[in-house]
Amino acid sequence: MTAPLPGPLFLGSGIYRGSSYGPHHPLRVPRVSTVMDLSAALGWLPPARYRTSPRAKPAALTAYHTPAYIAALQRAEEAGDVDDDTRRRHHLGTTSNPVFPEMFRRPATGAGGVMLAAELLASHGAGAIHVPGGGTHHGLPDRANGFCYLNDPVLALMALRHAGLSRLAYVDLDAHHPDGVEPAFAGNPDILMISVHEENRWPFTGHLTDDAGGNAFNLPVPRGYNDTEARAVLHQLILPRLAAHAPQAIVLQCGADSLLEDPLSRLALSNRAYVEALAEIRPLAPRLMLLGGGGYNPWSVGRCWTALWATLAGLDIPDRLPDDARAVLRALTWGGGTRPTPEPQMLTTLLDPPREGPLRPEITTRLAHLAAR
Repeated sequence: MTAPLPGPLFLGSGIYRGSSYGPHHPLRVPRVSTVMDLSAALGWLPPARYRTSPRAKPAALTAYHTPAYIAALQRAEEAGDVDDDTRRRHHLGTTSNPVFPEMFRRPATGAGGVMLAAELLASHGAGAIHVPGGGTHHGLPDRANGFCYLNDPVLALMALRHAGLSRLAYVDLDAHHPDGVEPAFAGNPDILMISVHEENRWPFTGHLTDDAGGNAFNLPVPRGYNDTEARAVLHQLILPRLAAHAPQAIVLQCGADSLLEDPLSRLALSNRAYVEALAEIRPLAPRLMLLGGGGYNPWSVGRCWTALWATLAGLDIPDRLPDDARAVLRALTWGGGTRPTPEPQMLTTLLDPPREGPLRPEITTRLAHLAAR
């Protein structure tokens, strides 16, 4: 067997610093750069642990996306505009998927990161890699969708398969259903897909009875979904299904929009629920790729993904952040609008207070339905 990676890796890039979807878009806020800055301030990004994410070449992206779409995306970035036909055909230049200066290079960097991670994981017997710029799970083969210009989770799973790993699992904790990932692997028994997402929320897919031909488990959860319920879901759905599947690699999408403070969902998790999920999932496969995803509150998403990197790398999370890390959080803004200022603890700590609550019958009934499959 090949040797494991010498330690967990973090793949980042300077392209996320200052890159924005525009002043009126939810993705105007800094996210990956915040994780990089917080981790650096805490001494958690030594050279041996950090790699610069490469930018995927257009030809590599056509493993999933159509050549016409990739060419249109490149043209839109170069011209800074799209014509009506491109807007209709590829959904570029819309309110959700606007034209912005890095609209090809930024998602291509996320895609390049997951493809490099797949190559590294497949060439070693074990290992873990964090790609916070990945997780754009709505992208479709011929068009942008839901803020996602490319679908890097699909490209990650395809790259792992191309490198020789056949038995894989994809777990998605984002508040929104991965409507771009599920159809790409529907009916493939070698790829287990599990998604936990808010019910009656865009994209309005991923119903409880949707099994994608037998290899997907979808759990829509009600608003107010709390840490107690997330723990039940972890132990009654996610962990047993992963253990039974015995994957060679897990791709874990940790979109942070299931957190209480996120403006685009009505869920109520603390980031401790994400940390607990990662810690429990990690031993169930020799290889794990940790992705970002949604998350539109700059303080909550930055703190969550940094705490996940600490968990993946086996680092101790302090009760109170040092001055340099607090300065990173104090410097964040919403980038416009009238959103509330963060609670004081979000400027001084990395972990949220626990957000326990009742385990509601909507959750237990749906878990029982999935357990019976």
